[in-house]
Amino acid sequence: MMNSFVEDNASAESFDSFSLHPDLLRAVKELGFSRPTPVQVQAIPVISAGRDLTGTAQTGSGKTAAYLLPILNWLLVARSDPSAPHHPRTRVLVLVPTRELALQVEGVAKDLARFTKIRAAAVYGGVGMEPQTKALRAGVEIVAATPGRLLDHMGIGNTRFDRLSFLVLDEADRMLDIGFMPDIRRIVERLPTNRQTLLFSATMPPAVASLAASIQKDPAQVSVGEALARPKIPDGIDHKIYPIPMHLKTALLVRILKDSPMPSVLVFARTRHRADMVAAELARAGYTVKCIHSDFSQPERIAALEAFRARKVQILVATDIAARGLDIEDISHVINYDLPQSVEDYIHRVGRTGRAEATGEAASLVSLEELHQLAAIEAEIGRSVPRLFYPGFADGAESPQAPPGTAARTGPVVYTPPPQRPGVRRGVRRTR
Repeated sequence: MMNSFVEDNASAESFDSFSLHPDLLRAVKELGFSRPTPVQVQAIPVISAGRDLTGTAQTGSGKTAAYLLPILNWLLVARSDPSAPHHPRTRVLVLVPTRELALQVEGVAKDLARFTKIRAAAVYGGVGMEPQTKALRAGVEIVAATPGRLLDHMGIGNTRFDRLSFLVLDEADRMLDIGFMPDIRRIVERLPTNRQTLLFSATMPPAVASLAASIQKDPAQVSVGEALARPKIPDGIDHKIYPIPMHLKTALLVRILKDSPMPSVLVFARTRHRADMVAAELARAGYTVKCIHSDFSQPERIAALEAFRARKVQILVATDIAARGLDIEDISHVINYDLPQSVEDYIHRVGRTGRAEATGEAASLVSLEELHQLAAIEAEIGRSVPRLFYPGFADGAESPQAPPGTAARTGPVVYTPPPQRPGVRRGVRRTR
């Protein structure tokens, strides 16, 4: 059954082929979505047919619209039923791991439902409960929630799921990482069993597969790209490395920003202190910049993200709090001021650009202390990443592998290091 859906719609070139409500097609057109992404081509017919679904797709593939469009279409049909209750009831629950993703799902739902009366609300921690309580009690068809805060609302009777028709678990692997699985099972136990359950995950570790088996009924399988042990780096990203002594990183960052047109830049720093420092230095250099990390309140984070999304500021400096769940279109550049500690974090960072089959650039400022992390990243990418050296920044003893004569050049010099010999990792001392 699943194979017929994929074959019949594999060449879908427009959203008209999905028999969506005219109000949804109008919204899709106004949002500028010209043709469906691969995950939308595969998932929309399956969900429209009423089947449970387990999907694997990387961040930025368009999976939020892949499940919201058929759900919204179903809601519009249900609204036309004369027996439908006048007061809106929650028919759709989307569980997500982060506040940022809850807001993203709410935003996409509102964008797609802009020409309808369907309402959505985001429920998450870190802010007061009163506005969320008011929205839930007034009645919304779609709730996007983090598990912990949703349980708080369920505990005091702010939610009614007796007419729930759809349960969606988005980024299920991330919820597993954070430790939300016990909360998810507590929530699922209190939901109607007669529902359609959709589960999306960038990866499919055994614990997520076990959860899917316990809460779904004969789910169809949709996979865009290979379901790996970790998310795949988008193909459209151009990776660059700037070897640099640690104490010159900020000066080089300013130089790079000055020399290259970068309309929308996300800079990642390892710690809150370094993020604050980098943001302050960039502001002093004349750039419009915002900063987000765990010391900022949720309203402050939302304000910073909205300013960045609206292009009121050119640069957003963040710790890894923004590596997941951050959905901002057309980020042109991701710059790693510090390399992350794991390959997985690198993948999630650079995945903020090059989304939905677009292209983007990911640059990393790498000191000697970070060469072991770079070796692991290059092993994941499967190639050596070109090094770029600026005059005045590449002639210090701390700059690894600077090509001869770099200091005499007037612009950045591109240098690709020779391939590694088998069994040897650059920058890592071998011991017996």
